[in-house]
Amino acid sequence: MFEYVRNHTKLMMGLLFLIIIPSFVLVGLDGYNRFREKGATVARVDGNDISQAEWEAAHKRETDRLRAMMPGIDAQLLDSAQARYSTLERMVRERVLARATQDARLQIGDARLARELQSNPTIAALRRADGTLDVDRYRQLVGSQGMTPEMYESSVRGELAVRQLQSGLTQTGFAVPALADLTLKAYFEKREVQLATFNVKDFAARVSPSDADLDAYYQANQALFRSPERASIEYIVLDLDAVKKTIAINEQDLKTYYEQNISRLSGNEQRRASHILIAAGKDLAASERDKAKAKAEELLAQLRKSPDSFAELARKHSQDPGSASRGGDLDFFARGAMVKPFEDAAFAITKGQISQVVESDFGYHIIRVTDIKEPKRKNFEELRPSLEAELKSQQAQSKFAEAAEIFTNGVYEQSDSLKSVADKLKLEIRKVADLRRQPAPGVSGVLSNPKLLAAIFSSDAIQNKRNTEAVEVGPSQLASARIVEHFAAKTLPLAEVRQEVRERVIASQAAELARQEGQKKLAEWKASPDKASLQAVQTLSRDQAQATAPQLLDAVLRADPASLPSLLGVDLGAQGYVIARVNRVIPRSNPSPEQLKQEREQLAQVWATAQTQAYAKMLQQRFKMEIKVPQPTAGVN
Repeated sequence: MFEYVRNHTKLMMGLLFLIIIPSFVLVGLDGYNRFREKGATVARVDGNDISQAEWEAAHKRETDRLRAMMPGIDAQLLDSAQARYSTLERMVRERVLARATQDARLQIGDARLARELQSNPTIAALRRADGTLDVDRYRQLVGSQGMTPEMYESSVRGELAVRQLQSGLTQTGFAVPALADLTLKAYFEKREVQLATFNVKDFAARVSPSDADLDAYYQANQALFRSPERASIEYIVLDLDAVKKTIAINEQDLKTYYEQNISRLSGNEQRRASHILIAAGKDLAASERDKAKAKAEELLAQLRKSPDSFAELARKHSQDPGSASRGGDLDFFARGAMVKPFEDAAFAITKGQISQVVESDFGYHIIRVTDIKEPKRKNFEELRPSLEAELKSQQAQSKFAEAAEIFTNGVYEQSDSLKSVADKLKLEIRKVADLRRQPAPGVSGVLSNPKLLAAIFSSDAIQNKRNTEAVEVGPSQLASARIVEHFAAKTLPLAEVRQEVRERVIASQAAELARQEGQKKLAEWKASPDKASLQAVQTLSRDQAQATAPQLLDAVLRADPASLPSLLGVDLGAQGYVIARVNRVIPRSNPSPEQLKQEREQLAQVWATAQTQAYAKMLQQRFKMEIKVPQPTAGVN
């Protein structure tokens, strides 16, 4: 296809002009770009698609959040197929719940949104010394997550609405004591058993498969013995870090940036204050709040006449148990540590000054600032590394679009090599000798991206060994690759996998012998119980089942208590066969009142969780939820 385009450039340009220009007129350039960038649909909720790009952006945000919370976390865990699929499941769940909040007409007001944002410590840290929000830094913060302030605030509203919807379920979960006690009694019951095990390994020596057995197993299970399609590739990645490496910071720009940001970079001002609180909660009657305010005004009048009596009056009249005994002293605090009305008043007065009566949700305060701790001004050299890093990040953001255009055009125009683009943008050409269509265990990052893998293993890339197009593998991250050598998937000949086939046949035949021997003994022992050769008595229970096969535990606990003792057999497949004699039921010992209370509460939580999951499943059916990506199997990255 690429050859045809190159050999008929003028013809193709004319056709593209006729096709593309009308589409721009109809949908607009921005809409056309969004359509191009979205990529394949990976899920659908109520007729609305979730695109590959949205999935990747959401996983990038989730990964960044987890790395910030747990810096030492293994990056492979975050980039695994299971982790990415979990992100998609969460996105679908959020879309479903968001749709449910629309149906329920749940809305979050501006005041509730403001309280939520104010309680966010990351946003609180963006306040200036005068208490106002640094809007530029706020935009930069949400921009790093790929959002505008309006998008971020809309997402917070959505989260609050979903939280309100879910709380209606979780807070109504309860367990009737009689039913809870019956459930707990059954759950903690134990069984006294004796076992006889027939392990597969004990029968392996009896198995000697013939060549015909090996050939028959190989022919019936050829899918187990295929070498996957793979390729030796080289690739390049353009991201913000790569752009940063090309940026040299001008010394004068650095000094100007220092002067503009010295207050923010040096730290926050702290104040030490004392207060007298006359308590008056929001739920107090208006008449009572008026009395509390009048008392505060009376104390303020006394302080105006005798400011030095502040500590004495605080000990005598303040209703803040934490500070009254210390004369109202609250020690040093920065912005964001106190409720807003208190904070605004404390930072508005000078050292030694006494405020007016300040109303908060707790009541009425009289505040006196006793000390001010100005942040130590850091010199230019101390801040140079952080200044350079910030400026490089800002310049990299602005230059990335230009570099991305060079990257995108370069990998197409010089399609037989990545070297030209790599040299121009100072990118490293990386090589991988054994890349597969499905990410292999241990592979993470760029080479686990489905869009890039699909481009690498496209028929054009395989046949012509040309560069792939520039693929967006993450926010502000492009990659391109080319195949150096391709190896098609094939069934390996029996001669190459003979030993593996033999091991599988021996295991299969040994498991069958173990099952046959176990069933034979079970029949004999049921006929003559005295001949049963069983192990020592042991106890099995649900709360201590770590070393017990689930099939065995389930069979033992399901044995009819009315017919004990009884013998039963359990086929464990590749693990062998077990005969169990269930002797008796061991009732649960009576728990202490405290333990029983705790268990009832835990059961109520489990019940509430089950209700929530059932509700979510019902919503998924109502809104026709569909995930189009296959769920990865355990242990595959």
